[in-house]
Amino acid sequence: MRVRASVAKIVGKSIQWGLRTFSKGGSSLPGKLALKIDPKILDTLAKDYEIVVVTGTNGKTMTTALTVNILRQSFDQVLTNSTGANMVQGIVSSFLEAKSQKGVKKFAVLEIDEASLSKIAEHIKPKLFVFTNIFRDQMDRYGEIYTTYQMILDGASRIPTATILCNGDSPLFHSTTMKNPQKYYGFDHLPDQEQMAHYNTEGVLCPRCQNILHYHMITYANLGKYYCPNCGFHRPPLDVRLSKLEEITPTSANFIIDDEEYKIEVGGIYNVYNALAATAVAKYYGIESSKIREGLRVDEKVFGRQEIISIDGKKLTIILVKNPVGLNQVIDMLELLSHSFTLTMLLNANYADGIDTSWIWDGNHEKLAKMQILKVISGGERAHDLTRRLQVAGIEKEKLVEVKSDFNRLLAEIKSVPTEEVYVLATYTAMIELRKNLANTGYLEGGF
Repeated sequence: MRVRASVAKIVGKSIQWGLRTFSKGGSSLPGKLALKIDPKILDTLAKDYEIVVVTGTNGKTMTTALTVNILRQSFDQVLTNSTGANMVQGIVSSFLEAKSQKGVKKFAVLEIDEASLSKIAEHIKPKLFVFTNIFRDQMDRYGEIYTTYQMILDGASRIPTATILCNGDSPLFHSTTMKNPQKYYGFDHLPDQEQMAHYNTEGVLCPRCQNILHYHMITYANLGKYYCPNCGFHRPPLDVRLSKLEEITPTSANFIIDDEEYKIEVGGIYNVYNALAATAVAKYYGIESSKIREGLRVDEKVFGRQEIISIDGKKLTIILVKNPVGLNQVIDMLELLSHSFTLTMLLNANYADGIDTSWIWDGNHEKLAKMQILKVISGGERAHDLTRRLQVAGIEKEKLVEVKSDFNRLLAEIKSVPTEEVYVLATYTAMIELRKNLANTGYLEGGF
């Protein structure tokens, strides 16, 4: 190992030890300092790993977690960036955290931010890329969906020998010919029925002739069994297919993939997609169905993804929301609830959230007004914008409480609500601030 790399590794590990011992956070700081000492430290840290990269707009963290759970049924060392720190400094920190084991196959399953993929691909050599989806998200950072897709292509093309495992239901992922081998996973659980996507859906223009795509089946947004009646462009044959969606609840789902039945302990059709992607990775590595089943059923709540925290008899379910498609999927999941609940929504506008909050107007908040919601709490730096959106959606004024960024008041309001269940929908930095506050007040163990 080069001297500079050795120093960077020692400093990074020392900072990690200090943060674990004397504080409750700082997941990216060790990597940031190590990179200052040696900008090529990632080349050194990652060289002995079989690397799987998960990228796309939504679902990266859950897909990564489920993939890790499955691989750990068969392999002894599987590294990941479990806190969702998915830019270069966070990736370095994850490798610094690893405890090396000799004589075992070492995997690294990494969630990587779309805009960071090309830069990180200069230093690592993945065997497999997993593409989850492309939706409009943080347009101040990524631009339109075609710009985001190009970022992903630029990263993957740096490693032309790596296989790309794509969500076949996303039209963009079948729009470009690449040197990389490609495989597809997707839904095939309903009989064909002629239909078109909702008028407010992006990404439904045929990438070949620019006519509007038609569908034989739609799961949500622009995902489904698409085809172009003008030029014949259509969804590719699926290598891994979900053939039946047996049951879906707010907290679980049962389904059949390639004639095998599986279950996950989180709700929402979007999480079934994440499980399908993780299963496709497992099949790529030849993992048997029983181990896939066991890995998917691991009931480990992932950082901010239907994570449940108890506060004085109240059960908080924290869910990250960051764009209209993701928000609408969460709202659809809440529709499955058959009992009353409290809703808390936290909106920030920092760089990691996207500074443009106009996306909230594309969320289908109108559905919330028809649910059994007894109280709605709006908070975060842009609480006033959120309150206005909820009022326009039809939420009754007497149900609404605005707390802005006062987390002491937020906790007091949560403790006083008339329901046991409280669903918290938060943008990224608002979620981090909430978890930090919960850690500092003793409600969340192990740091934020």
